[in-house]
Amino acid sequence: MDQDLSPEPILRLGMAFWGSKTLLSAVELGVFTVLADGPKDGATLAKEVGLHPRSSRDFLDALVALGMLDREQDVYCNTPTTDTFLDRRKPSYVGGLLEMQNTRLYRFWGSLTEALRTGQPQNEIKGGEDLFAALYSDPALLEQFLAAMTGVSTGAARALAQKFPWDRYHTVVDIGTVQGCLPVQLALVHPAPARRRV
Repeated sequence: MDQDLSPEPILRLGMAFWGSKTLLSAVELGVFTVLADGPKDGATLAKEVGLHPRSSRDFLDALVALGMLDREQDVYCNTPTTDTFLDRRKPSYVGGLLEMQNTRLYRFWGSLTEALRTGQPQNEIKGGEDLFAALYSDPALLEQFLAAMTGVSTGAARALAQKFPWDRYHTVVDIGTVQGCLPVQLALVHPAPARRRV
């Protein structure tokens, strides 16, 4: 056997869901939104997001190891990236897509082998449901889907807001918008000029 060969890349890829599920759970629990208010010690953070004491330190340290949180002594804080993109209160929030990945899509990927063998869909229509009828029948699920579409569109909307010559135009209409992602990014990059009162 070649001594330079290592199973490490194979094992890392095979267990990559450990890291992704850790991140998805942190988004679901609101860890990054809570920490957007400022650094917190482990016990306080665990209590605020509802972690059991038995697992909280390992979970938070896993987020540090994954580069999603910073820690000094027992005080945790967001990284600049997670503070920008994973605080639910910021217009740059992309976690809606991760929320949908966690609650809806994660379980479907567990059936990938079945999909590959049968060629059959593994999402809601597997049980005879209409995908969009299922989404629209549940307001919480629909809101999550809309937030996911905003999350996946935010990067493109930010680029459009920054690179397109908007100064040549006075109005914009976003037809088919989900939650107004593009108009929000436009307003952030190009605030309306102050208008004088007459």
